[in-house]
Amino acid sequence: MLPIQLLRTNKELILEGLKKKNFKEPELVDKIIAIDEQRRALQVENDTIAAAVNSASKNIGQLMAKGEKEQAEAMKAEVSAHKEKARAIADRLGELETAQHDMLVLLPNMPNSSVPYGKTPEDNEVVRTGGTRPDLAAQKLPHWDLAAKYTLMDLELGTKITGAGFPVFIGQGARLQRALINYFLNYNTEAGYTEFCPPFMVNADSAYGTGQLPDKEGQMYHVTVDGFYLIPTAEVPVTNIYRDTIVQETELPVKMTAYSPCFRREAGSYGKDVRGLNRVHQFDKVEIVQLSHPAKSYEALEDMVHHVEKLLQNLNLEYRILRLCGGDMSFASALTFDFEVYSAAQERWLEVSSVSNFETFQTNRMKIRYRDGNGKTQLLHSLNGSSLALPRIIACLLENHQTAEGIKIPAALQPYFGNELIS
Repeated sequence: MLPIQLLRTNKELILEGLKKKNFKEPELVDKIIAIDEQRRALQVENDTIAAAVNSASKNIGQLMAKGEKEQAEAMKAEVSAHKEKARAIADRLGELETAQHDMLVLLPNMPNSSVPYGKTPEDNEVVRTGGTRPDLAAQKLPHWDLAAKYTLMDLELGTKITGAGFPVFIGQGARLQRALINYFLNYNTEAGYTEFCPPFMVNADSAYGTGQLPDKEGQMYHVTVDGFYLIPTAEVPVTNIYRDTIVQETELPVKMTAYSPCFRREAGSYGKDVRGLNRVHQFDKVEIVQLSHPAKSYEALEDMVHHVEKLLQNLNLEYRILRLCGGDMSFASALTFDFEVYSAAQERWLEVSSVSNFETFQTNRMKIRYRDGNGKTQLLHSLNGSSLALPRIIACLLENHQTAEGIKIPAALQPYFGNELIS
């Protein structure tokens, strides 16, 4: 959530940022500022009344001590009138603060100055590319055919058990899932990330803290009886570990990683572009999260980008890194780099990771702060990234490493999978 003082002092900067993010209701800024002006004026009046009540209360005691009861009673009536007015002001202040908050949470985070203008994925900037595109035989198969050939996955069985978009992995396919999760977690912990195993459902406060609410209600599965939400990513519970916490500056950066299943409704996702594992409603993902000193968060973002890039290199996959344009960024992000891997059989790029800096947008909502050397509390910056999401990684591993003998397992993954080949 954006701090109100930022709107007051940098209105034009905010409006420019909202334009870059293609926000449709820039008039909210003026409404929020107008409400804040009313709130501040009432707060001044309330403070003045409180001072008058305090002063009168002292005078009443002095008048009573002098035996001037009549004057004391008159002053008591005056104090009573002041208090009645103060109660009315307090009620109005509460209404204004609620209205201001409800509008503030509708504003997205401000994009970093390096974020390009644009509205669609076609406007994203390619930062760099890596890896080698495989030279496959003419009879190359897409991953859904490979999964059927080697009995790795059954999409129809998932539809029977739950519904479309819930794949069932079988045998070597299930082992490949487990191997990737363990490899990713070990890779992250060796880089200094502490592993967590968080709950896979969260309450509304947690979803609000990371920006899923009120922006993405329609994308989450809601357990209505208890008011819980199935998590769309481990970022949500992991970042909330530090909600309402003050961290000592010497403890920074805080680096966390977690595996979780992820649940996304993806309403309206149909057609050839979402076939197989290209888009599913439940999938496994390993996440990395950092809480960083504000002066070092973009250095941390760069480190996280290189961290994910090395993973893709170890899996022998062709990839490209994109700087997202304003219109393709998430609600909460200040700067996002997407990783896409080339699907050799489908001949298209598939997103497998997003690495983002949210600056203080999430930490302001969650009140995640650090205590600096002077003893003052300041908001931290939060960052997160997929390291990695499994479905499209599996799709590309199967397609890009297919041979006449079977599917080759990258050397880095072989100790976890227990074999060099799926056959």
